[in-house]
Amino acid sequence: MWPSFVKTRSRSRSSPSSEPATSTSTALVRSPRLSFTSPSLKDLQSLLVPDSAAAPSSTSSSPRVFHRIRVAASALRVLRSLQHQNPSSPSPSSPAGELPAGGRVVLYFTSLRVVRGTYEDCRAVRAILRGLRAAVDERDLSMDPGFLAELAALLPHRRRVTLPQVFVGGRHLGDAEEVRRLHESGELRRVLAPAMSASAILTCSRCGGERYVLCGSCDGSHKRYSLKGGGGFRACSDCNENGLVRCPACCAPAA
Repeated sequence: MWPSFVKTRSRSRSSPSSEPATSTSTALVRSPRLSFTSPSLKDLQSLLVPDSAAAPSSTSSSPRVFHRIRVAASALRVLRSLQHQNPSSPSPSSPAGELPAGGRVVLYFTSLRVVRGTYEDCRAVRAILRGLRAAVDERDLSMDPGFLAELAALLPHRRRVTLPQVFVGGRHLGDAEEVRRLHESGELRRVLAPAMSASAILTCSRCGGERYVLCGSCDGSHKRYSLKGGGGFRACSDCNENGLVRCPACCAPAA
């Protein structure tokens, strides 16, 4: 019905309209200008690229993900097996493996009020230990300066030793800040549980809670008369330079 030249023109007009989708997608894939490096722009590129072109990349990346999952699972299995083999070893983050528990409690402090901050810290620590009814060997450096050299020998790596200092079972527990922290967390009660007793809060009838009495050999003068070497007074070897000795009724002998 229609002339032949009309059919050819209609075919030529309709043929370009059927190819824009494929030609556009092919141009997007092959165009070097559409290769993005930003992760957000790569997502846009994956939307523009047809499924046939994006299929190879997804298949190649999936084995890497599964490989990482297998490596992580095997590492977890090895870690669990090591934990089951050593159940008695304490955890490095647990305070039970770091804090000394049980044993003799020794407190080095001062009763002098020369430095107010030091005196307040010493008084606070003594109140905490007495509140827990712990039997404490209190060693006052102001009453016996010999304890200063003893404390320095126990802490040789510290250039400047502050007071107070607490030791439990021969191991260093800490200073006033550490004692307060342990007391607030409840760990101090567990550490001092073996040293707790009802008689620890009773006041000694001989020294009145001062832990020191006058020396019986020199009556507190720290001098004794000796006939050796022509006679004369010499320093008493039974007491400290203040003429005091530790109360034998409430204090254990100093180690």
